[in-house]
Amino acid sequence: MQTFMTWDKLLKHFKAKPEYKMLIKNVEKEYNSSNCFPEFTNIFKALELTTPDNLKVIIIGQDPYHKAGQAMGLSFSIPNGNKMQPSLRNIFKELKDDIDIVRHQTDLSDWAKQGVLLLNTSLTVRENEPNTHKDIGWEIYTSEVIKRISSYKRNIVFILWGNHAQEYEKYIQDANNHFVIKSSHPSPFSAHKSFLGSKPFSKTNSFLISKNIKTINW
Repeated sequence: MQTFMTWDKLLKHFKAKPEYKMLIKNVEKEYNSSNCFPEFTNIFKALELTTPDNLKVIIIGQDPYHKAGQAMGLSFSIPNGNKMQPSLRNIFKELKDDIDIVRHQTDLSDWAKQGVLLLNTSLTVRENEPNTHKDIGWEIYTSEVIKRISSYKRNIVFILWGNHAQEYEKYIQDANNHFVIKSSHPSPFSAHKSFLGSKPFSKTNSFLISKNIKTINW
């Protein structure tokens, strides 16, 4: 598929604003003074592996894993061979229960390349200090991504796991043109509330089929 729109084009006007320039300064300052994740070159990996034109699904996480060898710039994704985190284990449990797929690859890059934007609301974090970068400007940026893409394109599936992700529902433009799936977070602390048994994978593919869009090979 030929791509006519890039993330740079879609976010061009926002990137010219002082808020974005201040965010980048804050991020650079943090990386220069502390150990932060993911690696600096992977901060925008979620966008780099997708394009606005091929986007089908957005899964919103909170912030990157905060220990070495885990965060890779894609929400919930972990490099293959590293210890699986509990939330991802529950995601894979639901994947098996929902559509009978047993997945061992913890690197979710293959989802991204099919048009799944694995977007954390904060794209960076300080080592061993979860949610430390929530106030440096990331949420202004990631909410803008949601606004721009949801007004640019139709028929996107938004998967909102947990209260934090569901706060982003208000940024979805023209919501009637999209499909929103909501449940509790896959964390062991909340997965039993409504995540397990919520069937997000089959619901996503059923919606895509209804719109004549190629499904995701989860």
